[in-house]
Amino acid sequence: MAGVYEITKKVKADSFQMSLLGGEIRNRALEAIADNLQKKKNRIFEANRTDLDKAAEAGLPSPIVKRLKFDEQKLSDVINGIRDLTGLADPLWNKQLARELDSGLTLYRVTCPIGVIGVIFESRPDALVQIASLCLKSGNCAILKGGSEAANTNKALFEIIHEAGVNAGVPAGFLTLIESRAEIDELLKCHDTIDLLIPRGSNEFVQYIMSHSKIPVMGHADGVCHVYVDESADIEKAVSIVVDAKTQYAAACNAAETLLVHKAAAAKLLPVLKKALDEKAVVIRGCEETQKIITCEPASEEDFGKEYLDFIISVKVVDSLDEAIYHINRYGSHHTDSIATEDPDAAEKFMLLVDSAGVYHNCSTRFADGYRYGLGAEVGISTGKLHARGPVGLEGLVTYKYKLYGNGHIVGDYAEGRKSFHFRDL
Repeated sequence: MAGVYEITKKVKADSFQMSLLGGEIRNRALEAIADNLQKKKNRIFEANRTDLDKAAEAGLPSPIVKRLKFDEQKLSDVINGIRDLTGLADPLWNKQLARELDSGLTLYRVTCPIGVIGVIFESRPDALVQIASLCLKSGNCAILKGGSEAANTNKALFEIIHEAGVNAGVPAGFLTLIESRAEIDELLKCHDTIDLLIPRGSNEFVQYIMSHSKIPVMGHADGVCHVYVDESADIEKAVSIVVDAKTQYAAACNAAETLLVHKAAAAKLLPVLKKALDEKAVVIRGCEETQKIITCEPASEEDFGKEYLDFIISVKVVDSLDEAIYHINRYGSHHTDSIATEDPDAAEKFMLLVDSAGVYHNCSTRFADGYRYGLGAEVGISTGKLHARGPVGLEGLVTYKYKLYGNGHIVGDYAEGRKSFHFRDL
């Protein structure tokens, strides 16, 4: 078998062929992939049962097992996501700027694929389908490395997707699966054949990727998300938001890990919220003020910067909106944070000053998702501020290039005053 670098060289060559494919061909390939996934679903479910049995033997935590499970509902979700993608506008070769610099000298800025994208992701097999379909729609080649706990499911999904894509006329290098963990380090050295890395995993893992590769990295290390309940919050509404943000899918990166409560609302909110969270078996770790109002475990300083990915939430009573904003910017991961309030001025201040990719008013942090944003799923969520931020869908998977059309124009004419620019947007 060829080494990782040799594989990536072939993928890089195919990436140029990918950029030549019209939107109609890419959409046709996506439809073929959706049909093939449905047709061969029993093979996927059988592979997933093998992974689930191994997870049970290994005693993996329930949140990981929940991520690992690939059933009829998840199959339906990914197929619907693929079909939604085909209905979205083609992200490639769109003019973002058209400007005449001088007579016969015209500049255009147009969108184009990034090229080869390496995605290293956690135990969610459905992520493989989302990543593959988004990269295909955006004209990129994808090199994927999934978690070992999902190895059988990932392999089945990859083979089914790859077969359908190639049969529909897409270059073979449009999708590559790396199966050995040892190959990750080799992958990180391929800076001249891979254009972008998107790691999805623990903080330690993402930091490792960032510090061991020259390849640009896009993504987030932690998902420490907050809900802040302001003094003017509607208590019933706030309880519903917090419960959903914490428990709807506790293992997700956009699940709430910390609740901040204004001191004026604490006595009203916390007893009602505790009852609701007890029903969901959520462990509460509270500050001293919280412990005076409800019975709960004590929270340590470490708890307020922790991503639990479990049915645990830390709670802190704060004196003001300003303190809540300070706390979030200090302890949060700049992912997604929400305020529950009926005061529009407080909401706007929160949304202006909280330095996160997603800032919400009166809604659950769980909405931070490419599919729920109408982006056609996502390859991940970026907490960086360059290129893409928040859920990364099609727009985050394209870059742009400048195209300049002239007729024998040279800079010397302009530098020596024989000609002058007359910039005019077309």
